[in-house]
Amino acid sequence: MEIGHLSKMKTELDSPVKYSLVLNQKNNQKKLISLNEFLEKEISLKFTGNIFDIHDGAPIKKSFGQGYSYKNFISLAQCDTCIVKPELCHYDKGTCREPKWGETHCFIPHYIYLSKTSDIKVGITRHTQVPTRWIDQGATEALPILKVQDRKTSGLIEVEIAKIVPDKTNWRKMLKGEQSDGPSLEEYKEMIFDSLADMLDDFDVEEVEEAPTFIKYPVNQYPEKVSSFNFNKDPLVKGVLKGIKGQYLIFDSGVINIRKFQGYEIEFSNH
Repeated sequence: MEIGHLSKMKTELDSPVKYSLVLNQKNNQKKLISLNEFLEKEISLKFTGNIFDIHDGAPIKKSFGQGYSYKNFISLAQCDTCIVKPELCHYDKGTCREPKWGETHCFIPHYIYLSKTSDIKVGITRHTQVPTRWIDQGATEALPILKVQDRKTSGLIEVEIAKIVPDKTNWRKMLKGEQSDGPSLEEYKEMIFDSLADMLDDFDVEEVEEAPTFIKYPVNQYPEKVSSFNFNKDPLVKGVLKGIKGQYLIFDSGVINIRKFQGYEIEFSNH
């Protein structure tokens, strides 16, 4: 048995993706558990009742924003609304929660990309988060199409592209392994460039000319019906591990989003 509080799973692009469960322990130690080797084996994750802030490690009673204390959730720049909606960046107004953090995380190159989870979607990510961002979303295929020099610009462009291509992931369809038919990512790219040529001319953008990245996940069996575990309602998650996709563990008895429960202390056991 291993004990520690959760961070989102560590991933490595391979065929299939390699996953590690991250358990944060005392003295800033981390225990990494290779999960691929537990496919078709029974494992359990038991919530101890303890929760720790993922920013400073302090014990908390309730988690906000996938792992933060309320104090940090309302004060850290990484928890601000503009992280989810970059087009709302207010740095130039002098109201950024942490200007230095914003300068190092938002004023760096970002990619606008197309990906296929169950359907085609548009998204943005820092250049340092490729391909991690795509894996975390459960994308089976991804294609960067534009590169810009800051996060706000990527958000403004994403808003316009989202009028043509959705910017949301249907996580239930993604977990069922469903794939829609239709134009390829390259065809959608051409459609976007043709439709938004005038708008793109107003921004400092660089076209990215790369081939799509194809991603295979360690999934032996997709669920016919998606039933989610919740540590707040039932502290014991147990079953035969059938697959891993996005930040989800897929059991024969249900699924759990590990990222949702960052900071939760769990006991990991294999049987």
